[in-house]
Amino acid sequence: MRRLLQNRTARGLALVALVALVVVLLSLEPVLAVTGGLLRIGFFLAVAFFLFLVWRERRGDLEAWSERHRRVFYGAIALAVLDVGAVIGLSPAGADAVAFFAVLAACVYAVVRVWRDEHTYGP
Repeated sequence: MRRLLQNRTARGLALVALVALVVVLLSLEPVLAVTGGLLRIGFFLAVAFFLFLVWRERRGDLEAWSERHRRVFYGAIALAVLDVGAVIGLSPAGADAVAFFAVLAACVYAVVRVWRDEHTYGP
């Protein structure tokens, strides 16, 4: 038994099993669902904050771009954030999930294309 408790993986799995047992015995499934939803929203906000910090560091470079490229870049980023927010909030399946990936791929293509156009030097 002592050797089992010294194993970090076994200890972690035992802790997860204990929490799952408490949730089932006390019928805390709704609380768990709400907590999971709040964690998803928190994760989305953390990603958005990280993107804001990256933008704040690089906005001087972006201001040197042409107006059209800047609008396409910011529009693609905004659409990608809305797309990810929709997938977190709506949990799509089937054709909706395919549409999510198609919109995200189009946003990534637009961002990469604008970035490469602005960072291509020469004639």
